[in-house]
Amino acid sequence: MKLIRWGADGAEKPGLVDQTGTLRDLSGVIADIDDAALSPAGLARLAALDAQQLPKLDASVRLGAPMARISKIVCVGLNYADHAAESGMPIPAEPVLFLKANSSLCGPNDTVVIPRNSVKTDWEVELGVVIGQRASYVDLENALDYVAGYCVVNDVSEREYQLERGGGQWDKGKSCDTFSPIGPWLVTRDEIADPQKLGLWLDVNGKRFQNGNTSTMVFGVQHLVSYISQFMTLLPGDVISTGTPPGVGLGQKPPVYLKAGDTMRLGIDGLGEQRQVTRAWSAATK
Repeated sequence: MKLIRWGADGAEKPGLVDQTGTLRDLSGVIADIDDAALSPAGLARLAALDAQQLPKLDASVRLGAPMARISKIVCVGLNYADHAAESGMPIPAEPVLFLKANSSLCGPNDTVVIPRNSVKTDWEVELGVVIGQRASYVDLENALDYVAGYCVVNDVSEREYQLERGGGQWDKGKSCDTFSPIGPWLVTRDEIADPQKLGLWLDVNGKRFQNGNTSTMVFGVQHLVSYISQFMTLLPGDVISTGTPPGVGLGQKPPVYLKAGDTMRLGIDGLGEQRQVTRAWSAATK
Protein backbone atom coordinates (compact mmCIF):
# COMPACT_ATOMS: atom_id res chain seq x y z
CA MET A 1 0.00 0.00 0.00
CA LYS A 2 0.86 3.63 -0.43
CA LEU A 3 -0.40 5.63 2.55
CA ILE A 4 -0.72 9.40 2.59
CA ARG A 5 -1.85 12.26 4.79
CA TRP A 6 -3.59 15.06 2.97
CA GLY A 7 -5.03 18.50 3.62
CA ALA A 8 -3.98 21.77 5.20
CA ASP A 9 -0.82 21.93 7.29
CA GLY A 10 -1.68 20.79 10.80
CA ALA A 11 -5.09 19.42 9.81
CA GLU A 12 -4.11 16.47 7.62
CA LYS A 13 -6.37 13.46 7.18
CA PRO A 14 -5.43 9.87 6.30
CA GLY A 15 -5.61 8.48 2.79
CA LEU A 16 -4.05 6.06 0.34
CA VAL A 17 -3.05 5.80 -3.29
CA ASP A 18 -4.88 3.01 -5.11
CA GLN A 19 -3.42 0.81 -7.84
CA THR A 20 -4.49 3.27 -10.55
CA GLY A 21 -2.68 6.14 -8.84
CA THR A 22 -5.91 7.74 -7.59
CA LEU A 23 -5.81 9.39 -4.17
CA ARG A 24 -8.45 8.02 -1.77
CA ASP A 25 -9.78 9.29 1.55
CA LEU A 26 -9.35 6.99 4.57
CA SER A 27 -10.79 9.38 7.16
CA GLY A 28 -14.03 7.40 7.32
CA VAL A 29 -12.08 4.26 8.22
CA ILE A 30 -9.27 5.36 10.55
CA ALA A 31 -8.48 8.48 12.54
CA ASP A 32 -4.97 8.96 11.17
CA ILE A 33 -1.80 7.21 9.99
CA ASP A 34 -0.79 6.62 13.60
CA ASP A 35 0.55 3.82 15.79
CA ALA A 36 -2.66 1.81 15.46
CA ALA A 37 -2.67 2.08 11.67
CA LEU A 38 1.04 1.26 11.38
CA SER A 39 0.88 -1.88 13.53
CA PRO A 40 0.85 -5.24 11.74
CA ALA A 41 -2.86 -5.63 12.56
CA GLY A 42 -3.62 -2.10 11.42
CA LEU A 43 -1.83 -2.52 8.11
CA ALA A 44 -3.57 -5.86 7.54
CA ARG A 45 -6.93 -4.19 8.09
CA LEU A 46 -6.15 -1.47 5.56
CA ALA A 47 -4.83 -3.99 3.03
CA ALA A 48 -8.14 -5.83 3.18
CA LEU A 49 -10.15 -2.75 2.14
CA ASP A 50 -11.59 -2.35 -1.34
CA ALA A 51 -9.82 0.90 -2.22
CA GLN A 52 -12.17 1.52 -5.13
CA GLN A 53 -15.00 2.06 -2.65
CA LEU A 54 -13.19 4.86 -0.81
CA PRO A 55 -13.98 8.50 -1.70
CA LYS A 56 -11.72 10.00 -4.37
CA LEU A 57 -9.52 12.98 -3.60
CA ASP A 58 -8.50 15.72 -5.99
CA ALA A 59 -5.05 14.99 -7.41
CA SER A 60 -3.93 18.53 -6.53
CA VAL A 61 -4.59 18.17 -2.80
CA ARG A 62 -1.68 19.10 -0.53
CA LEU A 63 0.22 16.15 0.94
CA GLY A 64 1.74 16.28 4.39
CA ALA A 65 4.27 13.98 5.99
CA PRO A 66 2.62 10.53 5.68
CA MET A 67 2.77 9.62 9.38
CA ALA A 68 1.16 11.38 12.35
CA ARG A 69 2.79 12.09 15.71
CA ILE A 70 6.34 11.19 14.73
CA SER A 71 8.23 11.08 18.03
CA LYS A 72 11.68 11.41 16.48
CA ILE A 73 13.68 11.50 13.27
CA VAL A 74 16.88 9.49 13.72
CA CYS A 75 19.48 10.25 11.07
CA VAL A 76 22.55 8.33 10.02
CA GLY A 77 25.58 10.34 8.94
CA LEU A 78 28.26 9.33 6.44
CA ASN A 79 26.45 6.09 5.56
CA TYR A 80 27.63 6.03 1.94
CA ALA A 81 31.37 5.57 1.54
CA ASP A 82 31.59 7.89 -1.47
CA HIS A 83 29.66 10.63 0.35
CA ALA A 84 32.05 10.37 3.31
CA ALA A 85 34.91 10.82 0.87
CA GLU A 86 33.41 13.94 -0.73
CA SER A 87 32.85 15.35 2.77
CA GLY A 88 36.50 14.73 3.66
CA MET A 89 35.56 12.38 6.51
CA PRO A 90 36.53 8.75 7.25
CA ILE A 91 34.09 5.88 6.82
CA PRO A 92 32.67 5.32 10.32
CA ALA A 93 33.28 2.08 12.20
CA GLU A 94 29.79 2.33 13.70
CA PRO A 95 26.74 4.27 12.52
CA VAL A 96 26.95 8.01 13.20
CA LEU A 97 23.60 9.04 14.70
CA PHE A 98 21.98 12.43 15.19
CA LEU A 99 18.42 13.65 15.66
CA LYS A 100 16.37 16.20 13.75
CA ALA A 101 13.81 18.29 15.63
CA ASN A 102 10.19 17.41 14.89
CA SER A 103 9.58 21.11 14.15
CA SER A 104 11.62 20.61 10.97
CA LEU A 105 8.93 18.31 9.50
CA CYS A 106 6.98 19.38 6.42
CA GLY A 107 5.19 17.90 3.45
CA PRO A 108 7.01 16.54 0.39
CA ASN A 109 6.15 19.52 -1.81
CA ASP A 110 6.06 22.30 0.75
CA THR A 111 8.28 25.36 0.47
CA VAL A 112 11.72 24.98 2.05
CA VAL A 113 12.76 28.08 3.98
CA ILE A 114 16.42 29.11 3.89
CA PRO A 115 17.19 30.20 7.47
CA ARG A 116 17.93 33.80 8.36
CA ASN A 117 21.56 34.67 7.48
CA SER A 118 22.17 31.20 5.99
CA VAL A 119 24.62 30.95 3.09
CA LYS A 120 25.26 27.19 3.13
CA THR A 121 21.88 25.44 2.93
CA ASP A 122 22.30 22.06 1.22
CA TRP A 123 20.27 19.08 -0.01
CA GLU A 124 20.40 15.33 0.76
CA VAL A 125 18.08 12.68 -0.72
CA GLU A 126 17.68 9.78 1.71
CA LEU A 127 15.74 6.56 2.19
CA GLY A 128 13.45 6.86 5.19
CA VAL A 129 12.57 3.77 7.22
CA VAL A 130 9.26 4.02 9.11
CA ILE A 131 8.89 2.02 12.31
CA GLY A 132 5.62 0.13 12.76
CA GLN A 133 5.86 -1.21 16.30
CA ARG A 134 7.81 -0.48 19.46
CA ALA A 135 11.41 -1.62 19.03
CA SER A 136 13.91 -1.98 21.87
CA TYR A 137 17.01 -4.20 21.84
CA VAL A 138 15.94 -5.80 18.58
CA ASP A 139 17.93 -8.75 17.26
CA LEU A 140 19.47 -8.30 13.84
CA GLU A 141 17.63 -11.24 12.27
CA ASN A 142 14.24 -9.87 13.36
CA ALA A 143 14.87 -6.18 12.69
CA LEU A 144 12.79 -5.83 9.53
CA ASP A 145 9.74 -7.17 11.35
CA TYR A 146 9.58 -3.78 13.09
CA VAL A 147 9.49 -1.81 9.84
CA ALA A 148 6.10 -0.61 8.56
CA GLY A 149 7.45 0.80 5.33
CA TYR A 150 9.66 3.26 3.51
CA CYS A 151 9.54 6.84 2.26
CA VAL A 152 11.57 9.60 0.63
CA VAL A 153 13.32 12.10 2.93
CA ASN A 154 15.14 15.29 2.00
CA ASP A 155 17.62 15.82 4.85
CA VAL A 156 18.05 19.54 4.21
CA SER A 157 21.17 20.78 6.01
CA GLU A 158 22.84 24.10 6.82
CA ARG A 159 26.54 23.32 6.60
CA GLU A 160 27.86 26.35 8.48
CA TYR A 161 25.56 25.61 11.41
CA GLN A 162 26.41 21.92 11.20
CA LEU A 163 30.16 21.94 10.72
CA GLU A 164 31.49 25.36 11.68
CA ARG A 165 29.13 26.26 14.51
CA GLY A 166 28.09 22.78 15.59
CA GLY A 167 30.29 22.43 18.64
CA GLY A 168 30.95 18.81 17.77
CA GLN A 169 27.34 17.87 17.03
CA TRP A 170 25.20 18.30 13.92
CA ASP A 171 21.68 18.99 15.19
CA LYS A 172 21.86 22.78 14.77
CA GLY A 173 22.50 22.41 11.06
CA LYS A 174 19.78 19.83 10.57
CA SER A 175 16.77 21.03 12.57
CA CYS A 176 15.72 24.34 11.02
CA ASP A 177 12.05 24.73 10.11
CA THR A 178 11.08 22.89 6.87
CA PHE A 179 14.38 20.93 6.84
CA SER A 180 12.63 17.52 6.84
CA PRO A 181 10.31 17.09 3.85
CA ILE A 182 8.92 13.53 4.04
CA GLY A 183 6.75 11.67 1.53
CA PRO A 184 4.84 11.74 -0.74
CA TRP A 185 3.82 8.29 0.52
CA LEU A 186 4.61 5.70 3.11
CA VAL A 187 5.06 2.56 0.99
CA THR A 188 4.48 -0.56 3.07
CA ARG A 189 7.31 -3.03 3.48
CA ASP A 190 5.63 -5.75 1.39
CA GLU A 191 5.93 -3.59 -1.75
CA ILE A 192 9.73 -3.22 -1.49
CA ALA A 193 11.46 -6.51 -2.23
CA ASP A 194 14.90 -5.30 -1.11
CA PRO A 195 15.55 -1.89 0.48
CA GLN A 196 19.23 -2.29 -0.45
CA LYS A 197 18.49 -2.18 -4.19
CA LEU A 198 16.82 1.20 -4.62
CA GLY A 199 18.00 3.98 -6.89
CA LEU A 200 17.77 7.50 -5.49
CA TRP A 201 18.38 10.86 -7.16
CA LEU A 202 18.11 14.61 -6.69
CA ASP A 203 18.04 17.55 -9.12
CA VAL A 204 18.46 21.25 -8.41
CA ASN A 205 17.02 23.59 -11.06
CA GLY A 206 16.91 20.69 -13.51
CA LYS A 207 20.54 19.62 -13.01
CA ARG A 208 21.19 16.12 -11.65
CA PHE A 209 23.47 16.33 -8.60
CA GLN A 210 22.78 13.04 -6.80
CA ASN A 211 22.36 9.68 -8.50
CA GLY A 212 23.02 6.77 -6.17
CA ASN A 213 21.78 3.40 -4.97
CA THR A 214 21.07 2.06 -1.51
CA SER A 215 23.28 -0.92 -2.34
CA THR A 216 26.30 1.25 -1.48
CA MET A 217 25.23 1.97 2.11
CA VAL A 218 27.90 1.25 4.71
CA PHE A 219 25.23 -0.01 7.13
CA GLY A 220 22.03 -1.43 5.68
CA VAL A 221 18.45 -1.00 6.88
CA GLN A 222 18.34 -4.23 8.89
CA HIS A 223 21.56 -3.35 10.71
CA LEU A 224 20.41 0.20 11.43
CA VAL A 225 17.07 -0.78 12.96
CA SER A 226 18.76 -3.28 15.27
CA TYR A 227 21.67 -0.97 16.10
CA ILE A 228 19.61 2.12 16.89
CA SER A 229 17.25 0.09 19.08
CA GLN A 230 20.20 -0.71 21.37
CA PHE A 231 20.44 2.98 22.31
CA MET A 232 16.84 4.26 22.20
CA THR A 233 13.37 2.81 21.93
CA LEU A 234 11.91 3.29 18.48
CA LEU A 235 8.18 4.01 18.43
CA PRO A 236 5.57 3.57 15.70
CA GLY A 237 5.86 6.39 13.19
CA ASP A 238 9.51 7.12 13.98
CA VAL A 239 11.67 7.69 10.92
CA ILE A 240 15.23 6.50 10.39
CA SER A 241 16.80 8.65 7.68
CA THR A 242 19.53 6.36 6.40
CA GLY A 243 22.10 8.71 4.86
CA THR A 244 22.76 10.20 1.46
CA PRO A 245 24.82 9.26 -1.60
CA PRO A 246 27.41 11.64 -3.06
CA GLY A 247 26.49 14.79 -4.93
CA VAL A 248 25.53 17.18 -2.14
CA GLY A 249 26.31 20.86 -2.54
CA LEU A 250 29.12 20.69 0.03
CA GLY A 251 30.92 18.16 -2.16
CA GLN A 252 30.95 20.25 -5.34
CA LYS A 253 34.15 21.99 -6.40
CA PRO A 254 33.58 24.76 -5.56
CA PRO A 255 30.66 24.08 -3.20
CA VAL A 256 27.15 24.97 -4.42
CA TYR A 257 24.41 25.95 -2.00
CA LEU A 258 20.71 26.69 -2.26
CA LYS A 259 19.41 30.20 -2.80
CA ALA A 260 15.89 31.60 -2.75
CA GLY A 261 13.86 30.52 -5.77
CA ASP A 262 15.73 27.27 -6.40
CA THR A 263 13.75 24.10 -7.15
CA MET A 264 14.69 20.68 -5.77
CA ARG A 265 13.25 17.47 -7.26
CA LEU A 266 14.14 14.13 -5.73
CA GLY A 267 12.91 10.57 -5.68
CA ILE A 268 13.55 6.92 -4.89
CA ASP A 269 12.54 3.87 -6.92
CA GLY A 270 8.99 2.85 -5.98
CA LEU A 271 8.66 5.52 -3.29
CA GLY A 272 7.62 8.53 -5.35
CA GLU A 273 9.01 12.02 -5.88
CA GLN A 274 9.21 15.29 -4.00
CA ARG A 275 9.44 18.86 -5.30
CA GLN A 276 10.34 21.88 -3.20
CA VAL A 277 10.91 25.52 -4.09
CA THR A 278 13.07 27.49 -1.66
CA ARG A 279 12.43 30.94 -0.26
CA ALA A 280 14.32 33.24 2.06
CA TRP A 281 13.30 33.52 5.69
CA SER A 282 11.39 36.67 6.57
CA ALA A 283 9.79 37.85 9.80
CA ALA A 284 6.49 38.41 7.99
CA THR A 285 6.20 34.82 6.72
CA LYS A 286 8.23 32.82 9.24
